[in-house]
Amino acid sequence: MSIPWASYAFLPKRAGSPSLIPFIVSPFRKVSYLPRFSSFSSDKAVEQNGPGSAPKEGNLKSGLYLVATPIGNLEDITLRALRVLNSADVILSEDTRHSGKLLQYYNIKTPLVSYHKFNESQREVMILQKLQQGQVVALVSDAGTPGISDPGTELAKLCLTNNIPIVPIPGPSAVIAALSASGLSTSEFTFVGFLSKHAGSRRERLEISSKESATQIFFVPPHKLHQFLEEASSLFGELRYCVIAREMTKIHEEFWRGSLGEATQKFSSQQPRGEITLLIEGKANSVVEIPSDSQIEHHLKVLISNGHSLSTAVKLVAEATSAKKKQDPFFIFFSICRTITLLSYRKSGKENGMQPSRSKTNIRIRFGQGMLCC
Repeated sequence: MSIPWASYAFLPKRAGSPSLIPFIVSPFRKVSYLPRFSSFSSDKAVEQNGPGSAPKEGNLKSGLYLVATPIGNLEDITLRALRVLNSADVILSEDTRHSGKLLQYYNIKTPLVSYHKFNESQREVMILQKLQQGQVVALVSDAGTPGISDPGTELAKLCLTNNIPIVPIPGPSAVIAALSASGLSTSEFTFVGFLSKHAGSRRERLEISSKESATQIFFVPPHKLHQFLEEASSLFGELRYCVIAREMTKIHEEFWRGSLGEATQKFSSQQPRGEITLLIEGKANSVVEIPSDSQIEHHLKVLISNGHSLSTAVKLVAEATSAKKKQDPFFIFFSICRTITLLSYRKSGKENGMQPSRSKTNIRIRFGQGMLCC
């Protein structure tokens, strides 16, 4: 791995800037430098002792420091994050083995204490005591910012309740990294994160996202990718454009781009490895799509297999489809009716020469100000 400190130069001083920032030019020489925006005066330079070691900052105020860490590449950590981690009294870590590699790489000796969703409540008393004693406590997650789809929110609330300062130390973000390289609209976006394990809750969230004009951003576990794509396709439509960002900043970084329908087909038998950030374009930017009978049938089957009744499945498909083509609701309505009839005939054995069931399905679908019944 290359040395992150080896090839920098001095930045020119601009009018009004607090100080010049000298950076290390050689990996083997000592250098004193000043952070541009800090409380350090000119006679309190921070000494850097070569590659692989982090500087100490002796005047940190007591409080909880939420430190963002690399999402894959160890060189993406900030100088300020290294100073805080090296100067803290204790570091709370989601996975001490994972965070230990980062600390070892930068020769940071601060004690590590595990802090994750399974022991949050047990650790609160100990952490609160340290903070009330005036100690500096740093919190890190496995990757990215603590509290963002990771432990940290409850601890921040506890600190606020007890008037303990909370200091964010910003840094790498999978959300922003994926969005910036996606090619999708960045003017407005919604970060959803991980979806619920419960089918009904997932469906509700996806239904809301499918109607938003902003870019939608999700975290998806690799083993749940195909399920996510099937459910998203049924509500967003198979032509909605998406971007699948995988293993960002790592050796096998990959950006896959295409429609939800293409993604569903590609990943039906292929399970990718690594962390996945999935982005879907907003409704206002999507391609108009009128689904075929086979597509409607597929969407209905997926919804019904996930526990929805036929009437609920029809409503979800109708709402998702008519939102894209409101000027032709009757086409969509009769396509759905044809599909329901076909499904009914298949289920009752009509295709084998038997008569279809006489059971009735009364379905009402709202289109704008009107309503159609089937």
